Amino acid sequence: MTKPFVLSLLSIALLLAGCSTQEPYQRPSLDVPEHFKEAAKLADASGIWQPARTGANGASPVDVPAEWWKLYGDATLDGLQSEAQAGNQTLAQAAARVRAAQAAVASSRASLFPTIGTTGSGSRAKSSGGNYTDSSTGQTTSRSGSINNNFSLGLNASWEVDLWGRVAGMVSADEATAQARGYDLAAARLSMQASVAQTYFSLRAAEAQQRLLKETLDAYTQSWELTRNRYRSGVASSADVAQAESQYKSTEAQLIESQSTRAQLEHALAALLGKAPAAFSLSETGVLPTPPMVPAMLPSKLLEQRPDIAAAERSVAAANTEIGVARAAYFPSLTLSAATGFRGSTLSNLLSAPNLFWSLGPALALSIFDGGARSAAVESSRAQLDLAAATYRQTVITALQEVEDNLVMADALTRELQVQTEAAAAARKALTVANNQYKAGIVTYLNVLSAQTTVLSAERSLIDVQNRRLAAVNTLLKNVAGSFEEPVVR
Repeated sequence: MTKPFVLSLLSIALLLAGCSTQEPYQRPSLDVPEHFKEAAKLADASGIWQPARTGANGASPVDVPAEWWKLYGDATLDGLQSEAQAGNQTLAQAAARVRAAQAAVASSRASLFPTIGTTGSGSRAKSSGGNYTDSSTGQTTSRSGSINNNFSLGLNASWEVDLWGRVAGMVSADEATAQARGYDLAAARLSMQASVAQTYFSLRAAEAQQRLLKETLDAYTQSWELTRNRYRSGVASSADVAQAESQYKSTEAQLIESQSTRAQLEHALAALLGKAPAAFSLSETGVLPTPPMVPAMLPSKLLEQRPDIAAAERSVAAANTEIGVARAAYFPSLTLSAATGFRGSTLSNLLSAPNLFWSLGPALALSIFDGGARSAAVESSRAQLDLAAATYRQTVITALQEVEDNLVMADALTRELQVQTEAAAAARKALTVANNQYKAGIVTYLNVLSAQTTVLSAERSLIDVQNRRLAAVNTLLKNVAGSFEEPVVR
C-alpha cells in the first residue's frame, strides 16, 4: 500500500466524517398557559396569599429559597431535613445512577479516539523427527526433531472513523441520559424533602390529636364522676352512668389509635432519614407549624424549574439521538489499523532492524443483508422517541394539575379553617350551656353527651384541616422551590 493511497484514504475519511445521520432536535411542543387557572382566581384572596411582585422584565418572580422548608420556622424540621440529606437511601440510589451515567459518557467518548496496545510473547518449541527416504536413491535416513525459539514485541493501534456520526451520536445520547439522571437526583431530593416535611406535619397533628383526646378524657372523667354522684343521689338514672362510661371508653380507644398512628409516623420519619426505627425518637410537642405565605400569582413557567420535567425533556433528547445512531448502521464502517514491532528467534538481538515488522491498512465493513434488523432498530428508536415525548408532555400536564389542585385546596382549606374554628368555638359554648342546664336538672345527660361529642368532633376536624392545609402549602412550595443546579456531565 503506497503512501499517497493511504493519505488519500485518510482525506476521504475525514471528509465523510463531517456527514451525520442525526436528526435535529426539537423540544416537544406543548401549549402551556401564562398563569395557573386557580392562581388568577386567588389574586385578591387573603389569608396565606399575597400578590407576586413584578420584575423589571415583566415576569413575576417567586422568592422561594432552595431550603424552602425553613419558611416554616421549625428548628426540628430543619434538623430532620439535614439528617435526611445525609442518610436517605433513595437519594444514595439516585446518586449512584448519576455516577453510572457519567461513567457511560466517559466510555462513549473513549470511542472517539484510537486504541493503542502492546503485545509481547516468547515461545520455545520442538518439532517432531522421523525417517526420510530419498526418492532418487531410495536411501532412508533418520532425522531428529529441531528446537526453535520465537520472540515478538509489538505495538498496535486501531481507530474507527466516525463517518456517519454514530459514535458522536452515542456520546450525545449518553450525555443527555446523564443529565436526565442528574435531574432525577434533584427530583428525588425534592420529593424526599417534601415527604420529610409532610410526615413531620402529620406526626405533629397526631400529637395534637393525642393532647386533645387526653384533655377530653379528663373532662369526661369529671362528667362520669358527676353522673355517678347524681345517680347515688337518685337524681340521674343508671342509663346516664352507662352513657358516660361508654363515651369515656370510646374516647380512650380513639386515644390508643392516635398513639399508634403517631408511632408509625415516627417510624416513617426514621426510614426517610435512613435509620432503623429503634435508633430514632422525636420528642413530643403537639404543636403544628404555621404555613408560610405563598404568592397567589404564580407564573406557569415556574414548571421549567421542576427537575422531573427537566429529566423528562433530556430523555426525549437522548431518544432523538438514538435514531441517528440506529440509522448509521445502514452505512459502512471504516476502521484504520496499524501494527509494528520486532519478531525473531533470539532474545538478545530482538530489537534489531532485520527483525522489524509493520503493517498499515483500512478495513471497510457493511452489512448487505440482515433480514430487516436495521430497519426494525430504526423503527424501535422512533417509537422510543414518541414514548419519551408523550412522557414529557404527561409530566408537564400532571405538574400543572398538581399545582392547580393545591392552589385551590390551600385557599379552600384556609377558608375552611376559619369556619371550622368558629364551629369549634360554638360547640364549646353549647357544651358549657348543656353542662349548666344538666347540673340544674333542666335537661337530661343525653344533651350533655351530644354536646361533648360535637365539641370533640369539631376540635379533631380543626386539627385535620390544619394538617391538610399544611400539606397543600407544602406541595406548592415544593413545586415553586425547584432551585437546583444543572447537572454537570463529566
